[in-house]
Amino acid sequence: MTLTLAEARARAAAVSQVAYDIALDLTAPDAAGYGLRQEIAFTAHASSTFLELTGATDLETRLDGRPVDVRYDGRRLHLDGLDADRGRHRLVVTARLPYVSDGAGLHRMVDPADGEVYLGAYVGVDVAQRVLCCFDQNDVKATFTLAVATQPGVTVIANGQPTTTSAEQADGVWAFTTTPLLPPALFAVCAGRYVSHRFEHAGVPFAWHARASLAAALERDAEELQRITLQCYEHLTDLFDEPYPFDSYDQVFVPGLNWGALENAGCVTYRDELLPLAPPAEHQRVARATVIAHEMSHMWFGDLVTMTWWEDTWLQESFADYMGVRVAAEAAGYVGAQAAFEVGQKPAVFEADRRRSTHPVAARPEDVPDVGTALTIFDAISYGKGNAVLRQLVTWLGDAAFLRGVNAYLTRHRLGNATLADLVDALAEAAPADRDVRAWAQAWLRTTGADEIVVHRGDDVPVLRRRGTRPHRLTVVGYDEGLREVGRRVVDLADDPVALVDLRGRVVVVDALGETYARVVPDDVSASHLRAGLTRLEDPLVRAVLWREGLLGAPDDVLTLVRDHLPHETDPTIAAAVVGRVLRRTLPGLPAGRVEDALTVVAAACGDVLAATEDVALAAAVLPGWTAGSRAVGALERALETGRVGVADLGPTDRWDVLARLAALGERTPEHLEAERRRSPGLDADLGALRARAAVPTAQAKAEAWALASAPDVDNRRFGALLAGLWSSDRTGSAAPYVRRYLDEAPGWTERGGAFAQTVGRSGPTFRPASDDVERLRARLNAAQPPLATVLRRAWSDWLDDLDHRHA
Repeated sequence: MTLTLAEARARAAAVSQVAYDIALDLTAPDAAGYGLRQEIAFTAHASSTFLELTGATDLETRLDGRPVDVRYDGRRLHLDGLDADRGRHRLVVTARLPYVSDGAGLHRMVDPADGEVYLGAYVGVDVAQRVLCCFDQNDVKATFTLAVATQPGVTVIANGQPTTTSAEQADGVWAFTTTPLLPPALFAVCAGRYVSHRFEHAGVPFAWHARASLAAALERDAEELQRITLQCYEHLTDLFDEPYPFDSYDQVFVPGLNWGALENAGCVTYRDELLPLAPPAEHQRVARATVIAHEMSHMWFGDLVTMTWWEDTWLQESFADYMGVRVAAEAAGYVGAQAAFEVGQKPAVFEADRRRSTHPVAARPEDVPDVGTALTIFDAISYGKGNAVLRQLVTWLGDAAFLRGVNAYLTRHRLGNATLADLVDALAEAAPADRDVRAWAQAWLRTTGADEIVVHRGDDVPVLRRRGTRPHRLTVVGYDEGLREVGRRVVDLADDPVALVDLRGRVVVVDALGETYARVVPDDVSASHLRAGLTRLEDPLVRAVLWREGLLGAPDDVLTLVRDHLPHETDPTIAAAVVGRVLRRTLPGLPAGRVEDALTVVAAACGDVLAATEDVALAAAVLPGWTAGSRAVGALERALETGRVGVADLGPTDRWDVLARLAALGERTPEHLEAERRRSPGLDADLGALRARAAVPTAQAKAEAWALASAPDVDNRRFGALLAGLWSSDRTGSAAPYVRRYLDEAPGWTERGGAFAQTVGRSGPTFRPASDDVERLRARLNAAQPPLATVLRRAWSDWLDDLDHRHA
């Protein structure tokens, strides 16, 4: 059972002025668990309440200095008989808690490269209670004071600056400054033999940290990571009136994180895949810079001011997603960030918005009745659509008014909680007289779906009409028949059609800069010219918008688009986003028997680029499409021998992509793959070998992969690698029976918790199942018993909606 909205409201009224003093004993990292001793000080306004603490053993409690028996059900610790007149209470809890392998708790990982153990609590939604005892909700903020005991030589990183001496730390004694008020979801602690790159700016100590086996990669990228960090920091502190709210800023590449990154206050954690062993390609650097800017934006949106309840997830994620793209481009110089969003992220938003599970960007509290449901709202709507809607708000309202409103909101609610109404009030006060922010918010934030902007011609004049109810401000760019730009203008579109008289006879691209959130239906003249000459357009952002629209077509149309235009696309960020989108979204909609033919189309287009280009960044962008679909065994073998394809060098991950493809083609045995893994041991090799072995197209290989994935203690990364490999070959043969097994067995896997349920839901077949399996999925969703975990139900519902849409 997860916390309900009603329970959260009652508890927020029952307790206040919370302070946590936490001591973690991590001196036995090879054991099954760790020791917790914690003092929770709070003011009670009711005679009873409860705290969360999941999976504790050897539990002892003392209340106000006296031993007390509490009701503990394995998840909640119930306190009765509190004296509300007394006010202040102190609860002392000692317990042992287990390490976890799914990222949802104190995650434990042994690095295959060197045997070092890494422990990390990067908590987020509904996970703090798996690490410590707390009132696990956003609007019961508290201070955190942390002490950690470790083995000698271990580095500990947490939400504040260390207060112990270097000698004490070397002996395994760590303590940290008390934090400002935070929700439990923003607590973090990481421990292991980390290597660090430290620097200071504006009186704030900064650092990047990585596992010891990634020391060379951190040294290679340290200058760039420091530059991005400081450019983003300077830009954000210039934009916002409120100063950076914490006493330090650590950024840690960690193993096992279930998100791309997590905005723990003053201690941001990143998936360590963002620090690859090989030098990152240009499109990877753009993506990483955008994530860095996104997470730093959270220090204001989410950490300084936190949503009250989960329906306002957008107040954190939409703002951070928008600011991440904006600041990566404006401050850090990664100008491809907006194009990457248009091609790589926005198509998925339009898809999400047509599903049954869609919801307003700003949902209502009753639409998120419990924390289990809250886990499902961290989706394309709260991130990508919210990003697009905020960009439209800035375009419609003006940047100066937007920032005035945002700054008023941040100042009023600093170190507290807020809601949609609080933000709208601040924006309305800052808006020009001719801008009704409250009406805008109702139209854009409280409704679902996407408007359409339809272009038709009257006397050869392009005329824009809106199908929908939202006001739009956007840019239209005009071209001559040779697709040379002849002019651009900003258009306000509402109820009345807008005739573009100055662009009579011209080819037009509507919403050419991606400033609004709407599908565009072009006129026939423009559509014909743009289909033929997409990659002749000079502005990469305009091309990205057109690629976005094309990638939302039927699979056969998408493959034709890729075949005709990808070989001529010159922007690496766009090319990488196109390839990624087709591999992740287009191909899974095809029947199993068609996937290989489609992969051949993709591989041929990418192969054309690799054969022709001298641009290393462009070659790296399309390399995954070639390795995923090439059937040229000789060329794949040569890539392994030479370490390159064209001008693209193969890094360790690329090498495993090639090996996985050869395995899927029946050209590698499990013994060959195990020998390859031993050549260069490490996490990349372990995961690559698991994926490649699961790709071997034999019944035995599939059975072995399934057995490993079904193990109760399999970690999240290995589970994902195994299922990805299993689905990647012999889709109509040895892999086919596992679709039914996935539908039957996945619900049991999700009993580990919401985080692992998300991994399970994302790991389904990467092709359209046979019709009887589709109906089995439908029946499973319609059956009341046995119940499905909320997160898995959402993932499967979306999967079925996509299958039905593509089949229609």
